Amino acid sequence: MKRFYTDVTVTEQPDGFGVALDGKELLSPAKRALALPTRALAEALAAEWAGQSEVVRPDGMRLMALVSTARDRVAGQPAAVAAETARYAATDLLCYRAEYPQSLVRRERAVWQPLLDWAADRFGAPLRVTAGIVPVDQPGDSLKALRRVLDGLDIFALTAIADLTSACGSLILALALWDGRLDAAGAVEAAILDESFQNERWGEDREALLRRNRLAADIHAGARFLTLLRPGG
Repeated sequence: MKRFYTDVTVTEQPDGFGVALDGKELLSPAKRALALPTRALAEALAAEWAGQSEVVRPDGMRLMALVSTARDRVAGQPAAVAAETARYAATDLLCYRAEYPQSLVRRERAVWQPLLDWAADRFGAPLRVTAGIVPVDQPGDSLKALRRVLDGLDIFALTAIADLTSACGSLILALALWDGRLDAAGAVEAAILDESFQNERWGEDREALLRRNRLAADIHAGARFLTLLRPGG
């Protein structure tokens, strides 16, 4: 759509912060108040709107997409979103390892195993590892522990973690970003480890490169969103 505003400002609301376009409060697509939890997030969102040219391109406004999802979808059904996200732990990317070649086996172990060890210690949620694609049953207590973490999140953090989990195929990677165990670059490296290994051996085509770039952009956006949620972020 054509840009319809000139000035973008941050506003203070009784329940948080907002963004105004030419003095009119910006709402979610479902016409809900944004009620952002931190000024840092409001300022970043305002910058996203201010940075639009003559044509507003919603598909490139990643922060607005996450805020809108939090307000219009997650706020009404946080338990359902937590349950959907928690299910990824049963088949988490980090638990399914290559059987060969040994160079890939070693790389997966070096990058992925420390994250599983961290999750076991941090959340009391050890997960089992298997080689190949044969499913492995995960400990019920571990799955419950990870679900409790998600149930304790506010709607904004839950939105980001749900989005990151889906992008990465790994709840553990998403939680590592949320907890500060990983930065965005580290999460991208872990999420595309197998694909990177194959590209090193056989080369990379254009479609694969575009897919990797989209994934990296999604992970960086989610990680930035989580940073903006923190006090002083």
